Amino acid sequence: ILECSEEEVLDGLSVVQSFDPPGIAARNLQECLKLQLLAQDSYKGIVKKLVDYHLEEIAEGKYSYLAKLYNISLKEVQQAVDFIKKLNPKPGSSFSSTTDVGYIIPDVEVIKREGEYFVIVNDSVTPKLKINNYYHSILNSHDEEAKKYINSKLQSAMWLIKSLESRKETLYKVVKAIVELQRDFLDKGINYLKPMTQKQIADIVGIHESTVSRAINGKYVATPRGLFEIKFFFQSGISNRNGNEFSAETIKNLIKKLIEEEDPANPLSDQKIADILKEKNINISRRTVAKYREECNIPSTIKRRRY
Repeated sequence: ILECSEEEVLDGLSVVQSFDPPGIAARNLQECLKLQLLAQDSYKGIVKKLVDYHLEEIAEGKYSYLAKLYNISLKEVQQAVDFIKKLNPKPGSSFSSTTDVGYIIPDVEVIKREGEYFVIVNDSVTPKLKINNYYHSILNSHDEEAKKYINSKLQSAMWLIKSLESRKETLYKVVKAIVELQRDFLDKGINYLKPMTQKQIADIVGIHESTVSRAINGKYVATPRGLFEIKFFFQSGISNRNGNEFSAETIKNLIKKLIEEEDPANPLSDQKIADILKEKNINISRRTVAKYREECNIPSTIKRRRY
């Protein structure tokens, strides 16, 4: 394509790679990290070896293997890995102009006034439609064909307006029911979020479960606790022997808190976390702990260990 030799291409690539930020125009992750280390005069010693040969082992947390391989301490491996992790795997991302910053306008707002919660449907996201009086006037004309046609279209328009109003009312009732069931969450925070199903809300509002699903699809609600997609509130969970209910999100939050407070040199295993939760009358299996931990993007015990 360029009608030049491979040597000339490599020379050109080398020139581009000398530009800022260090690491751009790399052909793979290893080269990207290498270019950044060279720019810092740090491409040497154990750091060089790890980048050149052991990125996979670093990703898998095989620090003991690396320490034994190079006859160094686990702490030295950890320090080298920490240094490598400070490098930027995508150095050109800060110059990207393709990232769209989204701004969500809530469909519903929940506000608190004098200890009570009020639900307000955002009219700005709901089309405001009305029928032009001109078309009503045509019904008084003597043209029967025109009257028949306009009358048909007016009926369709009125049906559409009524449907939009009905949808707005349904959304209001659904969110109002959610607020009633999740009052503790709104008052006290995430640890008080209760398990809740769409069927529960459907029974309260007096509509079909599928209607609830359609009403909340893609909708957001602004609350004193933050902005949430409405479907966030519909969560599975468990009940303990005391009758207390815990949502999946509540349990995830407890797991995150336990891990935040753990000893980095001796991180908690999934089984140990399950045992601690059991002491709090929350009975879940080790597999469930692992599932929730992974959903929170928290690495495994071996990858969390610090030396």
